[in-house]
Amino acid sequence: MASQSRAGQPALYGLEFGLNEWLVDEQYERYIRDPGSVDQAWRDLFTSLAPAPDRRARNAATTVSDNVDEAAVKAVRVAALIHAYRVRGHLMAETNPLAAEQGGAHPELDIVAFGLGDEDLGRRFVVDGFAGQVTMTLRDVLQVLRKSYCRTVGTQYMHIQSSEERCWVQQRIESPHPRPDRAEQLQILYRLGAAEAFEIFLHTKYVGQKRYSLEGGESAIVLLDALLHRSIRHGVREAVIGMAHRGRLNVLANIVGKSYGEIFHEFEDAVDIRSVQGSGDVKYHLGAEGTYHALGGGTIAVSLVANPSHLEIVGPVAQGVVRAKQEAAADGGDTFPVLPIVVHGDAAFAGQGVVGETLNMSQLPGYHTGGTVHIVINNQLGFTTSPAHGRSSTYATDVARTIEAPIFHVNGDDPEAAVRVARLAFDYRQAFHKDVVIDLICYRRHGHSEVDDPSITQPAMYDRIAARPSVRKQYAETLVRRGDIGERQVEGALRDYRERLERAFVETQALSLPDRSPEHIISENTEGAAATQVTTAITEATARHIIASQTGPAHDFTVHPRVLPQLRRRATMLDAGTIDWATGETLAIGSLLLDGVPVRLAGQDSRRGTFGQRHAVLTDRRTGVEYTPLSSLGATAADFSPYDSMLSELAALAFEYGYSLARPDALVLWEAQFGDFANGAQTVVDEYIASSEQKWGQRSGVTLLLPHGLEGQGPDHSSGRVERFLQLCAQGNMSVAMPSLPGNYFHLLRQQALSEREHTRPLVVFTPKSMLRSKAATSTLTEFTTGAFRAVLPDETADVARTARLLVCSGKVFYDLDAYRRSSDLSDTAIVRVERLYPFPEQELSAELARFPANAEVRWVQEEPENQGAWSFVGPHVQRLANRPVGCVSRPPAPTPAVGSARRHAGEQTDLVASAFR
Repeated sequence: MASQSRAGQPALYGLEFGLNEWLVDEQYERYIRDPGSVDQAWRDLFTSLAPAPDRRARNAATTVSDNVDEAAVKAVRVAALIHAYRVRGHLMAETNPLAAEQGGAHPELDIVAFGLGDEDLGRRFVVDGFAGQVTMTLRDVLQVLRKSYCRTVGTQYMHIQSSEERCWVQQRIESPHPRPDRAEQLQILYRLGAAEAFEIFLHTKYVGQKRYSLEGGESAIVLLDALLHRSIRHGVREAVIGMAHRGRLNVLANIVGKSYGEIFHEFEDAVDIRSVQGSGDVKYHLGAEGTYHALGGGTIAVSLVANPSHLEIVGPVAQGVVRAKQEAAADGGDTFPVLPIVVHGDAAFAGQGVVGETLNMSQLPGYHTGGTVHIVINNQLGFTTSPAHGRSSTYATDVARTIEAPIFHVNGDDPEAAVRVARLAFDYRQAFHKDVVIDLICYRRHGHSEVDDPSITQPAMYDRIAARPSVRKQYAETLVRRGDIGERQVEGALRDYRERLERAFVETQALSLPDRSPEHIISENTEGAAATQVTTAITEATARHIIASQTGPAHDFTVHPRVLPQLRRRATMLDAGTIDWATGETLAIGSLLLDGVPVRLAGQDSRRGTFGQRHAVLTDRRTGVEYTPLSSLGATAADFSPYDSMLSELAALAFEYGYSLARPDALVLWEAQFGDFANGAQTVVDEYIASSEQKWGQRSGVTLLLPHGLEGQGPDHSSGRVERFLQLCAQGNMSVAMPSLPGNYFHLLRQQALSEREHTRPLVVFTPKSMLRSKAATSTLTEFTTGAFRAVLPDETADVARTARLLVCSGKVFYDLDAYRRSSDLSDTAIVRVERLYPFPEQELSAELARFPANAEVRWVQEEPENQGAWSFVGPHVQRLANRPVGCVSRPPAPTPAVGSARRHAGEQTDLVASAFR
């Protein structure tokens, strides 16, 4: 009876491959689909076994054909062995510096599993170019395989679908690796010495202070050094690094070039708080910009992006910064002159969902940065959590296989291997413009933060660490033992570096401490800066030029029949005085482009618009060709870049925030599909958008568009969570608006884009849903050609003298209130709209309230529940300005934003509006 394969299918013509039949099965399946996709040795074997067009239809009793030469069978077994090492060799690699025994055997890589034995070791086999040879003895094949795949670098790349990329990696992995020359060895030793001395110095001088030491992973500095060296040689202009805490201070000092004096000042808590915006942040969160000086000559600009304690969230921020810098360089072509480097922790890389989101965006049109080099500083431990409790995968890096990134696992105690892998990773990025991952397997000599005792939960691990010499000492001993360098040179280099640190420390201590006044630069009194007025009106000619672009695609372009009427209506709106929300937005973006301001719009389905209202990009009904109307405004217009994002909020918004940092000249818009979807990006809102200026002096003009309004769509498609954003507002940190007219929205966007840089802050706009097509919520052309953004819209129809009731509101509810007032013919009620909720328009609202009788009843009206919406924020402001009690008309407090029944919602809304007039 024939043997069975792992998939339950008969073994290939009765040939026994034991544990590795899965491998032969895989190769044969590829051969059936495309003979050219497998190596020549496989093709020769499968051809010799012809015809067999359908292996599954073969008789199970089929045995080896008489004409199958034994040598051919042995050759294919050797080919299978080579393939198995390429797939699984990393499992035998000596990559763990803490392992008691390195490089244990693996049953699927034993030659016996391939039907080979010791008697075959001296025989020569056709290897079809393996290691650059036509034929090799099995002994030599094994030697190359073990040296290539099972030493201190383990490589995962056979999951890559592209044969070109696989072959590229194979050729470099399987080629001989010459030992570094003396100059390279000295450079590695110098970098290790600098990294170690820095950590020991801080550990000695600042006992008990958190610094998230790099001790045990010092090869990360060597790795970064090699990456930047390679970048300089290949003309890369700049490197942008995003990383969390581990080793961050070391990178700042030894890679970015932040002075020791600055770092020591931070340990002394001697930072002049008057030199930063707001409250500042702890030293291991701070970013920096500097110039990296290669030891062999050459420089490259390097920046380290500021980050919070939310670990991997800095990854997509760094990607956005890089994308913006690359676009600003405007070289043309795909040169990608800025290199993104993201340094991760092992537990976070496996555990944080934002990692997968960021990897997923790496090849998307709106987010591609030419490939990122990811470095995982793999401590083999989370805070106190071991890998067995922290992930379900073999490696912390397995999530990177989803995007077919090559992964290089390297022993952190072999700095020469780290250098080799760094160069290989950079070259792959340059060749294919794709992400690549380096898993630097090392350890953490101290606890998570130096005040922690890790031996409590990991006693055996930390016994091994305590007995282990530093990476620098091991490498120095290796060089001395090999005769590559003298012992005096080793100690001299380390002594010189320690002396430099000591001098910097002494100079820092001698400096006088600044006056620690509790005053901050930003205060509530400066909030008005966010509302600085600029000229935002446009000419009628400009408006007509923009609208003409909406209806004028090429004559052979077939607009979808459901879209064409909308575009044609836009052409009539200017004269009819019924400019709707989408057209007002189009006029804002188009006029900014004509003013030379680039505009980037990204979000889920944002090109069409969630509600089918925008149509920033048209798709030909017949051919599928895309056309962007606002890109046809003329040669002098700036770039308009509308993108449909992946189905993400966290990484997507973080990317736009990062982009806005590096492109202050652009209007950067992120749109949530529904306003409440911003919940998924709350970390970005809290840690970056709301607080980055206060923490890091970092200004952003990113604009969030959050569709908001209770319209019977259930709890999850109603609220943009106005209350959450307002709770974060203080010290003029951002603007929050809920405009109710297209004309006012137009001026708001233009004001955001055209304001002076020092007045730029993030902007949160609660945009409409039902109002998008409401005839009441339209504007005339005059509203675009005159005026500016109005934070308060007065009631110009009210009979001021007869007003007994004054309703103050924001957003869509105004139209419900106004409709009720008209239908009930009520002349004793005025309705005032607050269009900007923060900075709160005190002067404007005070002036409007002063127009009405002092005894008029004032009520705040909102459609959200009382514990949500704007009431908790605006209530005290309105009451103080009105100088009388102010009531709130709203839905009762609730744990969800809205009910799930459309009928119940409609009844609630009717009651709410009516109660506002009682």
